[in-house]
Amino acid sequence: MKKILLILTLTLTISLMADTVKFKYSQNDTRKFPAQQDYILSYANILDKVKTSVVNISIKKSITTSRQNPMTNDPFFREFFKNQQNIPKERIQRALGSGVIISEDGYIITNNHVVDGADEIVVNLVNDKKEYKAKLIGKDKKSDLAVIKIEAKNLNAVTFYNSDKVRVGDVVFALGNPFGLHETTTQGIVSATRRTGVGITEYENFIQTDASINPGNSGGALINSKGDLIGINSAILSKSGGNVGIGFAIPSNMVTTVAKQLIENGKYTRAYLGVAISNVSENMSSFYNNNYGALITSVEEDTPAKKAGLKRGDLIVALNNTEIKSASELKNKVGSFAPSTEVTIKVLRDKKLKTFDVKLGELSGVSPSGSVSYAGLEVQSITPQLRIQLRVSPNVDGVLVSSVNPTSKAGQLGISKGDIIIQVENKEIKNLSEFKKAIRTKTKKRIYIYRKGGVFAVVL
Repeated sequence: MKKILLILTLTLTISLMADTVKFKYSQNDTRKFPAQQDYILSYANILDKVKTSVVNISIKKSITTSRQNPMTNDPFFREFFKNQQNIPKERIQRALGSGVIISEDGYIITNNHVVDGADEIVVNLVNDKKEYKAKLIGKDKKSDLAVIKIEAKNLNAVTFYNSDKVRVGDVVFALGNPFGLHETTTQGIVSATRRTGVGITEYENFIQTDASINPGNSGGALINSKGDLIGINSAILSKSGGNVGIGFAIPSNMVTTVAKQLIENGKYTRAYLGVAISNVSENMSSFYNNNYGALITSVEEDTPAKKAGLKRGDLIVALNNTEIKSASELKNKVGSFAPSTEVTIKVLRDKKLKTFDVKLGELSGVSPSGSVSYAGLEVQSITPQLRIQLRVSPNVDGVLVSSVNPTSKAGQLGISKGDIIIQVENKEIKNLSEFKKAIRTKTKKRIYIYRKGGVFAVVL
């Protein structure tokens, strides 16, 4: 009897367990389900509106290289080949990039580095097998932007969004042609805004994103979830060259400012203030009521800043009622204005707020970083730090050559980075201001250069 009861109990238990894990399907389910596509979260409709605004750009440029005769490695043959050691060789370099259509009649914005030095620019449109030869309208190396144009009508121009309203966390899409793969879209979020100090371009105010940006994406579009352009993809931060989730885009407000001038004038001319500036350290901020901004470290002679009455030690905290928190913010803001623009600058001086009206000058050869361009050279003042770093004698005055274009006349004459220009014609040079005055005329000039204890002269 006990065995019979045990068997019945086990049977009942197994039956109950089976009932608890058994899936039941209603044979007479009257619930109505929406169509399947309504369950799919998709941005396809948004992307369909903008993907034809993004183009593929391919370029060709000739590069001359030197090929050394291998026989010159043998001392016996070196004398015979002394006049043939470097044989010029020309080759064609090809590169790919992206661009964004900004007008119905064929104007396209892209990166300067995509088209720089190109002998030929070819544009391919989405859903169009025709290849379009593009004309370079203008470029701006300092912001890494360029405008090209193709002969076409009724194109799908992108819609711009106010990049000042972009927020960290916004969903974004990067459109372009990475590795030559046409019509590629990647998705991510805005990781940061107003990113500076990256060292990619002179004027940096990047939107940072984790949307994948790879080689070939340069010049492509960064759009928001509405399908509006918020930036032009420019660069990635990567040791390997591949995407690691840190990409940078030039904000749309900077794009429109630069593109408009490039289309109208073929070049972008910036305004300048005429000051050297730096950020304020945490310790130094106590001298300025714990405020941050752009600290004036020097004021050049005969500049808008000097004429307006700005002084070393002033802390610029606002420009046209827009708060300034760093030196890079001021640099970008001033560089976005056209020359002769009148602006209002607020500074803290002796812990008191003062306001100055300034008519900005034209940045022609003068760099806001405190350097001057001349005949393929970039020169700058010799600061006490540089004097120590480069071991320049206290008895040597002049301006320091900070960079040289190797293809320029100065480069061909052998002027090198680190040289010091000590005299122009009969005028000894002691600072950047005197150098600027000495090169005002466009006539040829004798330039005297100090290098490692010796002096030589060239004509520029």
